[in-house]
Amino acid sequence: MSQQTMTETMLRAQAAPGVRGPRPKKSWSDIAFNVWGVLVMLFLFAPIIVIVIYSFNSGRLLVSWDGFGFDAFMTILVKPAIQRAVIVSLQTALFAAIIATALGTLAGIAMARHPGKWTWWFLGLLLLVSVTPEIVDAVALLPWFVWLGQDMGILMFNDGIVRLSVGSSLFATAVVSYIVRARLIGQDANLEEASSDLYASPFTTFRRVTLALAMPAVLAGFLLAFTLSLDNTIVAAFVQVSGSTPWPVYVLSAVRSGLRPEIAAVSTIMLLLTLVALALVALVLKRAGDSATEIARTMTGG
Repeated sequence: MSQQTMTETMLRAQAAPGVRGPRPKKSWSDIAFNVWGVLVMLFLFAPIIVIVIYSFNSGRLLVSWDGFGFDAFMTILVKPAIQRAVIVSLQTALFAAIIATALGTLAGIAMARHPGKWTWWFLGLLLLVSVTPEIVDAVALLPWFVWLGQDMGILMFNDGIVRLSVGSSLFATAVVSYIVRARLIGQDANLEEASSDLYASPFTTFRRVTLALAMPAVLAGFLLAFTLSLDNTIVAAFVQVSGSTPWPVYVLSAVRSGLRPEIAAVSTIMLLLTLVALALVALVLKRAGDSATEIARTMTGG
């Protein structure tokens, strides 16, 4: 066998599927970027790791480590104020996510399926909602709710949960609108046209075709709206009423007297709930037929 024949045989063997050639050596720049990426991730997640560790502190103050224990988690079970604040936050986040998902889904579908000059004006309005400082929203919402609840006699706006839910849903509605619009723009409208050609009613087409196409984005938007509404501290501090103090406002008031380990314990539990929710939504999206890339694009509105 000649040298040229041997060389061609080796090249074909390396190019054959399932046959791995020698790994190329990484350059110093690749190694440096990998190390830099790890350091950046550690810097970003270090505060969360510290909070999780200090949630097992058995001392009286959060910053003073006295030993490992589950005292902070047990304290949650005997403090009604903490339980009430957590329940209020979860209720608010759930109702705000429902409001934002309903309004944002309709807005995203309208912008994707009925484009026009109005779309750019509406996108500008959503952008204005997204970039408006929370303190401005809070100052504007407080007299608005007072006027609706007391002057106009609409009693529901005197309820703290209603106020918190509506206030927290403003920014989340814009986020859901972006995600749903980005999802449907990449989907062909031929299925909806075919449904209409087969004499399906507009509502049936919307429910069984349009909404089905947008469902991964709707689920992702609901999750984002829920998580965004959990820490809406500034708006919550302004619009809350007596008896409906959410968890972020409770933590803010606790700073004045000193943070205790039970605050870190509740934060750890909320972090775990968020991670579980992320895992469940990713599982639902995968079973719906979306690849990991499509899931990431949907979550980021790409």
